[in-house]
Amino acid sequence: MISDSVLFAFGLTIFAGLATGVGSAMAFFAKKTNTKFLSIALGFSAGVMIYVSFIEIFVKARAALEAALGSTIGYWWTTLAFFGGVFLIAAIDKLVPSFENPHEVRGVEDINEEAGKKKALLRMGMLSALAIAIHNFPEGLATFTSALADPTLGISIAVAIAIHNIPEGIAVSVPLYYATGSKKKAFFYSFASGLSEPVGALVGYGLFYKYFNDITFGVLFAGVAGIMVFISIDELLPTAEKYGEHHLAIYGLIAGMLVMAFSLLLFA
Repeated sequence: MISDSVLFAFGLTIFAGLATGVGSAMAFFAKKTNTKFLSIALGFSAGVMIYVSFIEIFVKARAALEAALGSTIGYWWTTLAFFGGVFLIAAIDKLVPSFENPHEVRGVEDINEEAGKKKALLRMGMLSALAIAIHNFPEGLATFTSALADPTLGISIAVAIAIHNIPEGIAVSVPLYYATGSKKKAFFYSFASGLSEPVGALVGYGLFYKYFNDITFGVLFAGVAGIMVFISIDELLPTAEKYGEHHLAIYGLIAGMLVMAFSLLLFA
């Protein structure tokens, strides 16, 4: 029988993944993208993910691996797994051409101006959906693994990833809507692209649950830290700056770190 902790962790991945649907809904009801809000929100999400990766996740991964392998070897494995996560998500990102990359900044009003180019918009929307599905897979594993280890930590990461998924929903739904004229189709593909997040959790559970020990946990957790740091530096912060002013992104970043820091202190 599946434990309550596994169900809770899986539920968080669904919540985070389906935030693409929130972005899709925002796109349909907004005549203009609220760039300042998105800039602060994305910076906030980056702050949460960077802080928790270095202060909490890497530290817990190191403790688990050092307990199993000894101080020196455990620290080496933690470091290698961290950069393994970085290289994994970087390789995934490299496979997505920049034209279809869902993290290229695109506002509601900008795509509306291109409404006549239906074939190009349809291609853009479909490939963005595929790209987001690929990106969300390791994010689902990250949320799931974190929530299994520490429910409070899992909630924080799920919220941060959910915020980061909102602009991705816009990137999928807006071009598809202007290409097809169907809000239902646009919302469906946006919604479906977010489902790869719980799929990532299911695959991770299937592959690693039977072999879940200190070594497996430590390697996965360190890899998750690497994935989240790369996402924050490569995607969230640059996108936050392009959506708004430089200082708004930084204020959001610091606010995210502060909120994460106090939540860890309160629930320590």
